[in-house]
Amino acid sequence: MLVMIAGSSGLIGTSLIPHLRHHGHEVLRLVRREPTAPDERGWDPPAGRVQDGAMDGVQAIINLCGVGIADRRWSGARKQAIKDSRVEPTEVLASAAEEHRIPVLINASGINFYGNTGDRQVDETAPGGTGFLAEVCQDWEAATAAARGSSRVVLLRTGAVLSPAGGMLGKLRPLFKLMLGGKIGSGRQYMPWISLDDHVGAVTFLLEKTEVAGPVNLVGPQPATNAEFTQALGEALGRPTPFPVPAAALKAVMGELAEELVLTGPRAVPSVLTEHGYLFQHATIKDALVAATTT
Repeated sequence: MLVMIAGSSGLIGTSLIPHLRHHGHEVLRLVRREPTAPDERGWDPPAGRVQDGAMDGVQAIINLCGVGIADRRWSGARKQAIKDSRVEPTEVLASAAEEHRIPVLINASGINFYGNTGDRQVDETAPGGTGFLAEVCQDWEAATAAARGSSRVVLLRTGAVLSPAGGMLGKLRPLFKLMLGGKIGSGRQYMPWISLDDHVGAVTFLLEKTEVAGPVNLVGPQPATNAEFTQALGEALGRPTPFPVPAAALKAVMGELAEELVLTGPRAVPSVLTEHGYLFQHATIKDALVAATTT
């Protein structure tokens, strides 16, 4: 299958491309600069422009676009950038999928679609929640509307991706190695997670699983609380985790970001993946963290 990927230079994209090619797919990359490699095609999302001929022969689009959510404190401008960097490219790609009758659009979204669910377990049938990130995810998914009449649209509601290459673990590992890690707040809040191996494996699975459309929770099959995550990461690194981080202190440093992304979270399960036979490489938070910290 000829697959076009937008947002290919990030943590997920750089792993997904070789994985897809290993599985026999041909991959093209959309870039926002002048294309310089044979597999690159140009586009300009703010202008709504895709290079002429870029979509010729393309059978699937995978959209991974979006600036980082947790790499800086949220200002009004940063929140707007978080939303625009997701919704704008999605609208352009959904229109391109409709115009060129591309059979598949796999579009990133976030597990924060559900907001904070506390101890209530949610799968893909649950309604959207409230809060900034929930609203961003809902607008992000709605931006695929133009493609839904012509394409099989899959929405990747992704949890925190655990990778040896960076992401959340890249920030936490140095703290834990210095024995400065600990549970955050009460530790009872859920932290939806998925290993990088399972993320790219699931995307490839969904690309080929023609009967699956709509939202898919890309999270591990066993939900973990922050306290469970903290214990598992400490054990994987061979370090104690003696220093809990008070919620008030975290809010003072991180502001609104802390409340939405760290101190609360949905207890989400991957019902669609499991019902359609996807086999997780890392089924527990312990398995995923051991793999991510020893690779």
